Amino acid sequence: MADYLVIVESPAKAKTIGKYLGKKYIVKASMGHVRDLPKSQMGVDVSNQFEPRYITIRGKGPVLKELKTAAKKVKRIYLAADPDREGEAIAWHLAHSLDIDEKSECRVVFNEITKQAIKDAFKTPRPINMDLVDSQQARRILDRLVGYNISPLLWKKVKKGLSAGRVQSVAVKMIIDREKEIQAFKPEEYWSITGKFLLNKDEFEAKFHGMNGKKKELSSQSDVNEVMSALKGKDYSVQSVKKKERKRNPAAPFTTSSLQQEAARKLNFRAKKTMMLAQQLYEGIDIGKQGTVGLITYMRTDSTRISDTAKAETKAYIENQFGKEYTRVGARTVNKDQKTQDAHEAIRPTSVNYDPKELKAYLSRDQLRLYKLIWERLISSEMAPAVMDTMTVDLDNNGVMFRATGSKVKFPGFMKVYIEGNDDGKKEEDRLLPNLEEGQTVKQKELEPNQHFTQPPPRYTEARLVKTMEELGIGRPSTYAPTLDTIQRRGYVALDEKRFIPTELGDIVLELIVDFFPEILDVKFTAKMENDLDAIEEGKDQWIDVIDSFYQNFEKRLHVAEEQMKEVEIKDEPAGEDCEKCGSEMVYKMGRYGKFMACSNFPDCRNTKAIVKDIGVKCPTCKEGNIVERRSKKRRIFYGCDRYPECEFVSWDKPIARPCPKCSGLLVEKKLKKSVQVQCVSCDYSEKDTN
Repeated sequence: MADYLVIVESPAKAKTIGKYLGKKYIVKASMGHVRDLPKSQMGVDVSNQFEPRYITIRGKGPVLKELKTAAKKVKRIYLAADPDREGEAIAWHLAHSLDIDEKSECRVVFNEITKQAIKDAFKTPRPINMDLVDSQQARRILDRLVGYNISPLLWKKVKKGLSAGRVQSVAVKMIIDREKEIQAFKPEEYWSITGKFLLNKDEFEAKFHGMNGKKKELSSQSDVNEVMSALKGKDYSVQSVKKKERKRNPAAPFTTSSLQQEAARKLNFRAKKTMMLAQQLYEGIDIGKQGTVGLITYMRTDSTRISDTAKAETKAYIENQFGKEYTRVGARTVNKDQKTQDAHEAIRPTSVNYDPKELKAYLSRDQLRLYKLIWERLISSEMAPAVMDTMTVDLDNNGVMFRATGSKVKFPGFMKVYIEGNDDGKKEEDRLLPNLEEGQTVKQKELEPNQHFTQPPPRYTEARLVKTMEELGIGRPSTYAPTLDTIQRRGYVALDEKRFIPTELGDIVLELIVDFFPEILDVKFTAKMENDLDAIEEGKDQWIDVIDSFYQNFEKRLHVAEEQMKEVEIKDEPAGEDCEKCGSEMVYKMGRYGKFMACSNFPDCRNTKAIVKDIGVKCPTCKEGNIVERRSKKRRIFYGCDRYPECEFVSWDKPIARPCPKCSGLLVEKKLKKSVQVQCVSCDYSEKDTN
């Protein structure tokens, strides 16, 4: 019979930990939280110091019964939920349900699931940290007070089913504000002149920089004409050559935010998927003879530091694989701002010796890709800087100056393993220049003026939104992915070409609450609330005081909104066609993914239709129908015949109206990484990039 019961959140984690602890321990999973506020009511007594009323979560009765039975058969119980606020709260709820003294040494925490980390953790159990519990409880109550007070108001004034959240509402506002910026944007004209030059037979490129020793912007065709008319002949003198050696430092190991951003850039992963895969890698993967092993450290963190043990192991690996010159000299500079809690290490492999190449047989394709990203990032972070030779050359022709820049890698350093991605997707390449010297003469081969227009700010991708939320102090590592998931599930925003666009429903809800609850939508206020929650965790503030300070003003606004918020009638807009099932008029309705068509005779007739866009191409399969643009359940655009299901033609690529000149087959626009190419689906015909 076992002497100890260890309770964790998941079966995978239980399996990994059980392997290290031995026969005296029995490890069981609580399957997450066992208690929570009730779904059907507020569950918070505002007149009694915001006392929460917790109940057993529906479906968790059998789990609790099993844990209670196991608890009676052992000498001692350890609570080993994740090492953060949420995990501490889970442990506290379990202690309450199983009659464990929260002040006893029942809590065990570890940042990685390895044999040594587990053994060390069980040598130093501690009481439940009530500051962490109070911080999580305060967040839960704040969100409940906002959601369960504003949502019924929206039901009453608009329609049932609407809801509002605290952090989520700010995220929606950011997306809507960005959309307004884009719509209000007025492009401005500007020009550039790019020249190709020759030094003997070596060709290089330079761009117009200025005139008569001063930098000059080209804002119109007349500015370009002025430059072109000033040029005399095709000989340019090399006015100056500046050569420098520049060091480039590696990126720090991953935080939750930077992992989500980089996984989006390099692997095309959504934030939710990244965190799901990271959880699996943290909790443990069966890797053959070694059994189940936790491959990465805890994945919810805002710290970039790593342990001394990990540093030493990584340094030894780099020396062995690349040579001593590739190891970093001195300590890595850690830029820690005031928003960083630094409770855990960065996300890193539990051992650099778990080489991704050797794990290929044991990990799924996506698990391996994410693990490789984390592994390479750690290795590179402890490597020497890259050394770049840079060269800046100014060319002169009658006072008209062109500038050429070049660079090449002198010593690759960390770049031998990993280079951080960027949001525009461009890869850095060597830009080599000939060995130019001052006083030399180069020949102009060609000059090409180009007209440009300034572009509006881009819509948020998931990665950009997470980065911006982190910079503004909105949310914390554990909240980014759930926030993005929630605003999409509620139908307030949608992803279009991997970028967020607000739905009409999101616009309506935001407009209704912005006048009456401005603090809910204020970025600075929301960031301050996060700092207040951190202060509770650190034992500096009491959770009741923080909530009371918020609720006093919030309650007043609720009363004003009840009296002054006008009812909004969302009228159904006629769709201009009749229902094919009952003959009644079809109308436009709002759903979680935006507008759709429905029969006005609802609920007697439940006919609905997606709103489709005719692209002006006849169906190549049935020759009768027209090709229309549709959206999948995941909002991805595809193309199909409007006679579906009679005709089942579908295509992810957009068909175009003209036939293939080679075989008369269907031509489609094939999206490549940086362009769109016309291709035939029946033969090898293709055309040059159209973008």
